[in-house]
Amino acid sequence: MRTTTKLRELLSEDGLLVSPFTYDAFTAKIAETVGFPIVYMSGFGTAMSKGYPDVGLVSMSEMVENAHRIASTVSVPVIADADTGYGNAINVRRTIREYEQAGVAGVHMEDQVFPKKCGFFEGKQVIPMEEHVAKVRAALDAREDPDFLVIARCDALAVNGWDDTIRRCRAYYEAGADMVFVDGVKSTDDLERYARDLADMPRLYNGDLASTQEVERLGFKVMIHRGSMFAVYKWVRAVMEQLKDTGMVDPSLY
Repeated sequence: MRTTTKLRELLSEDGLLVSPFTYDAFTAKIAETVGFPIVYMSGFGTAMSKGYPDVGLVSMSEMVENAHRIASTVSVPVIADADTGYGNAINVRRTIREYEQAGVAGVHMEDQVFPKKCGFFEGKQVIPMEEHVAKVRAALDAREDPDFLVIARCDALAVNGWDDTIRRCRAYYEAGADMVFVDGVKSTDDLERYARDLADMPRLYNGDLASTQEVERLGFKVMIHRGSMFAVYKWVRAVMEQLKDTGMVDPSLY
């Protein structure tokens, strides 16, 4: 069975699909081995692994190459970050084809200007809603596999507030997006409003404000969690510092 079809089947079932952030084939394989039903390729993590901040410095080709490595390593469906689609609606067509050929089961694509910023950074800017609607339609038209998932990410919350965010998400969903994703949710009140005001459409949540059980109760279909990225930094640094300071590493750290 194609992983695109498998992802559709998983989404048709009750319950929440959860994945920690992964940034390469190694971390993706760990996520699969632990038992997560999907793998998420983080754009933030991919940039981090290349030594860059998450401010749009990683190219589409680099992202697709990483996605291909991950999708070739795991057997579960992979959802990948496709940033802004790397340009206008014409660029989006190529982006979708490249990710599809890389073997991922779906992507999310945001309505920020390009170059973009991490969804939790200050100073984000968004493109006009109508422009992103056109990009969503271009993505749907470009995909060759109808099961390939197109997730419309909205970054307008920090920029314009909830009213515009809801208006945009509804427009993206009506344009044909399979799921919506409001990024930059920073409070439990906002998380609950996200669940309540967009309850009639499939939703993805990115964050750690609530447990997976609570996020499932709120009706989300997919949750991605950034904790693994911070854990990598913490533990690798701890091992390196101990080796430098003492000449040995406590085996309990590994």
